Amino acid sequence: MLGRPIEHSLSPLIHTTAYAVLGIADDWSYGRHEVDEAGLAGFVAGCGPEWVGLSCTAPLKQAVLDLGRPTERARLLASGNTFLFNDGDPWVENTDVTGLVGAFARAGVTSASTALLLGNGATARSALAALAEMGVTDALVLCRSRERAEASLGSLGEHLGVGLEYGPWGTVPDADATDVLVSTVSTPLPPEVAAGLVSMTRACFEATYNHYPTELDRAARAAGVVQLSGIDLLVGQAVDQVRLMTGRACPPGPLLEVAYAALD
Repeated sequence: MLGRPIEHSLSPLIHTTAYAVLGIADDWSYGRHEVDEAGLAGFVAGCGPEWVGLSCTAPLKQAVLDLGRPTERARLLASGNTFLFNDGDPWVENTDVTGLVGAFARAGVTSASTALLLGNGATARSALAALAEMGVTDALVLCRSRERAEASLGSLGEHLGVGLEYGPWGTVPDADATDVLVSTVSTPLPPEVAAGLVSMTRACFEATYNHYPTELDRAARAAGVVQLSGIDLLVGQAVDQVRLMTGRACPPGPLLEVAYAALD
């Protein structure tokens, strides 16, 4: 796992647990390396033939695209989190999208037509792509700056066929009910706002785990709607990374168990 800061990351725990579950822990290892954008190319160049792949988090998700062939998804989102050495022909993938879709599916949510999206950064772009894959055609984006949100999400929404409307972050919009809610904003919401947003939807995905359980997590549980957290996303994208790096499919259950236990 590469990024900066990196000491908080649960990815080493998740990946090493996956190796144990798959019975390959003696042959595979996964660690943390604090690397910034300036040091990324040098780190990659210094990796020997024993290296299979790298997980990349902030602030490296755009810089890593220059070091390999990005998949269509990574190129479209201008964001990659997985670098595969691929015998000298490296390529870059974004497993955040499939992580979101897979986590929703495991919770029984396989399709949607409308969505409420909080935030407009890199994770919001991945969330928008995931929502489009699930069938969403209309989304209301709550954001601090409509100008920045339109710059980040507008053309992507057009490309994906998702019509976007915008509203102010931190408020409960006067709008119709929506199928799913995805929050990509780490700043905590007031309890009354969280409860109001949850009341508008049947499934709530809090894509960050900085303050787990967040007010959205608590509100979703209290309302009895489907509730997913940043741990579900972290495990979902890791399951795909493990598959890409090892060629083996790991069940998410044991990984979710150890990750939630680490937070507790």
